[in-house]
Amino acid sequence: MSEDISKIVNSAEDQMKKAIGHLENELTKIRAGKANPQMIDGIVVDYYGSLMPISQVANISVMDARTLSIQPWEKNMLQPIEKAILAANIGITPQNDGNLIRLFLPPLTEERRKELVKRCHNEAENSRVAIRNIRRESIEQIKKMEKNGLSKDVAKDTEGSIQQVTDKYISSIEKYLAIKEKEIMSV
Repeated sequence: MSEDISKIVNSAEDQMKKAIGHLENELTKIRAGKANPQMIDGIVVDYYGSLMPISQVANISVMDARTLSIQPWEKNMLQPIEKAILAANIGITPQNDGNLIRLFLPPLTEERRKELVKRCHNEAENSRVAIRNIRRESIEQIKKMEKNGLSKDVAKDTEGSIQQVTDKYISSIEKYLAIKEKEIMSV
């Protein structure tokens, strides 16, 4: 019985770690004034009939603090990459010079910074909801075990430990959010 309980707690913690990892990944995609190749990680391009991430059909590098360069391995991929970036609507217009594509990041206005902070808050809230759902599912499993003969004391202790894990991950969400918000709002 105790093996099952520890499996539930460990499973909940693993799932919460994944939710935090997802949040970290999403927050790196939100730009904070500095060019970062991860900004275009989610953009896919049509490569001979199959969708591929840009990073698999081109070399992406940071030219300076506000410029990214994308150099496709095949010249005929310039147009599809440019179209994919425009379609992704990331707020940057690609500059195609026939050899490579440059992405010039415009300086962030106060309004745009607030918009980005709002996006960060939405991502953080999605992660909080995911963690709370994991907690709820784990506690439901404990309650089922309690109906099948698990003592009330053990069930309460396990629910308490699941809550502690939940609190730990919720507080780490707040830390990540505060760091990203500070990064975005610093001029």
